Amino acid sequence: MDSVNYNSPDFKRSRGAYVAQCTFEYFISLLVGDVFLAKLLSSIGISDALTGIISSFINVAFIIQIMSIPLANSTLGSKKLVLIFDTISQLLFCGIYFIPFLPFGKEVKTILVMMAIIVAYTSNHLILSICFKWANSYVEPTKRASFSATKEMVSLISGIIFTTSIGFIIDKFESIGNLNGGFLFIGITMLIINICNFVCLMMIKKEEKNTTSCSKVLLKDVLNATLRNKSFTNLIIMSVLWECTRYFSIGFMGIFKTKDLLLSVFVVQIINTVANILRIIVSKPFGRYSDRTSFAKGFELAVTIAMMSFFVSIFITPSTWYLIITQTILHHVSLAGTNMNSYNIVYSYVDQSYFTQAMSIKNCISGIFGFGASILGGRILNFVQANGNSFLGIHLYGQQLLSAISFVFAVILLIYMKLVIEKQKVKIQ
Repeated sequence: MDSVNYNSPDFKRSRGAYVAQCTFEYFISLLVGDVFLAKLLSSIGISDALTGIISSFINVAFIIQIMSIPLANSTLGSKKLVLIFDTISQLLFCGIYFIPFLPFGKEVKTILVMMAIIVAYTSNHLILSICFKWANSYVEPTKRASFSATKEMVSLISGIIFTTSIGFIIDKFESIGNLNGGFLFIGITMLIINICNFVCLMMIKKEEKNTTSCSKVLLKDVLNATLRNKSFTNLIIMSVLWECTRYFSIGFMGIFKTKDLLLSVFVVQIINTVANILRIIVSKPFGRYSDRTSFAKGFELAVTIAMMSFFVSIFITPSTWYLIITQTILHHVSLAGTNMNSYNIVYSYVDQSYFTQAMSIKNCISGIFGFGASILGGRILNFVQANGNSFLGIHLYGQQLLSAISFVFAVILLIYMKLVIEKQKVKIQ
């Protein structure tokens, strides 16, 4: 490890290209989430509950990550695998914005959107852990959290300008009664972004065959390093609790903002911009804090902030719509810590030779529970709406009840982090 020159031109170029690629991929994720996706699905005629479930399809893709274990042994190598599957994924995401123009009814369009999103997320998550291990191998181990923070800051700053502009344009199209024109604009924009994303992946250095993490390993060795490793199984439980925490409510907030709170896409993006600015400010301190203490400590701090956002969400109604600003800020600030640490924390408890396999197993198991939480959340939302936005005789919106459930899960997760995860021995590698 000490003989590796992390300041070589190839390594510097690879890190720069990786930062840019993550930024372009972030743009795509913004356009297939929250109010943009909610606006598209609503225009097709898809219900609020199904919109929330579709928004949570990312968890179905996490399930398929288990297939990246045999895929990691492919002779194609990490770079070619990532290029193939990531390109398929991004093109399918792009394609959903052209579905409104197809000469089909609501049912067929709904099926096409669902299939495109599932296959897109599946393709992306088949190589997610492989890509992370490959591209992150050009980052100095002692600076992983700080690099993740820098990478995130670049994405966020660019994303603020990007989403604000797109939100303004979509509102303009909608104001003249041509929402489909806005969808066409987004589709073409995504196609251009896909080209940029592909170029950045090409610029990342191909892994050396004698050092690649994708060498063949025996199943018994994988099991010993992961599922027979108590520290790792505890990490899986932590991830399950976190996925249930956020997917019980997050996937249903986009439609809540535009349909119930009556906020325009542009206003939502302005709120997101303010929240992202604060997220940018705390990203570097979060990274330094995690590098100085541990990824577990960094994750725990982030979950505490997320818990506060869920608590605020409980009190959001059309008459207290302004609380969505506080909720959004807290949620985005928490992402500064949960995103970077949820990936890097695997290094703390599993030998890095099995990083790809461990990441895949963790995301697969937690993804199953996360998607289950979104399905249950959708049923609860349907129940509350069918009863005239009331539950047990109390007038409330379904998203308020779902936020309360997320809050309870967050409390349980924090207790588990304190009693179990914090006490585990951390690997230095």
